Order: sequence, then structure tokens, then C-alpha cells
Amino acid sequence: MGVIGRIKRLHDRLFEEHDRVFRMYGLNGASFDVLATLRRSGSPYALTPTELIDWTMVTSGTMTNRLDRLEESDLIERRRNPQDGRGFLIALTQKGFDLVEAVVSAHVENQHRLISALSQQEQQALNALTRKWLTPLEEPTTD
Repeated sequence: MGVIGRIKRLHDRLFEEHDRVFRMYGLNGASFDVLATLRRSGSPYALTPTELIDWTMVTSGTMTNRLDRLEESDLIERRRNPQDGRGFLIALTQKGFDLVEAVVSAHVENQHRLISALSQQEQQALNALTRKWLTPLEEPTTD
């Protein structure tokens, strides 16, 4: 019970610390997820709504709400898809690109800070142990 309890407390604390960084840039975890996904997609930093939904694993209604808010903030834009005249692409604006670049840098710096209490060897051991523990829990069941 002690291990699971500490992991729960650690999860909560890490979530708070991530959220604090996102709020400094006017974002939350959900909006950061969309912007970072578009950034990771590479130039021209645009995906179809279906691709975004697949990559972020949220429902279409949830994605629509996120996109509406990001578009209102001029961080993304909806463009006609040149390969499918009926569809759209969701693309980072220059403002969105600049913002996500800054947030990613701050996010990575924050992650380094959050794990800095562990030595390099301890970080590697924790990485190996959590991977070993998580793998069977994520395997599909045959129910």
C-alpha cells in the first residue's frame, strides 16, 4: 500500500508542477497536448482532425472544443485540405509555433528539475523498473 500511495501522491504532485508551467504560458495540459502534437508532426505542422484525435486519443467532441479555444487564441488555424477539398487541416499559426517552442523548452527544464533529486543511476533504474511494471498492465486482455 505504501508504494501505491506514494506513486499516487507523486502523480498528483507531478501533474500540479506540469500544470503550473502550462499556466505560465496561458495553456493547460490539453491545449499543450494539441500544440505539441502539431509541432511533433513536422513541417508544415498540420494534421487532419482525425489524425489529431488518433494521436491524442480523445473524442471528436473533446477535440472540437480544444480546437475552438486554440483558434480563438490565434494559436491554430483551420485550412482547407489541398488533398481533400471537403476536409480541413489543423495547423499551427506562427504565434502557436512560437508559443509551443517556448513551452516545450520550459516543460523539459521543469521535468529535469522534478527528477533531479535522483542520481543518473537512480533515474535509469527507475526508468527500467517502471517500464517493467507498466508493460504487462498495458497488454491487451482477451476478455
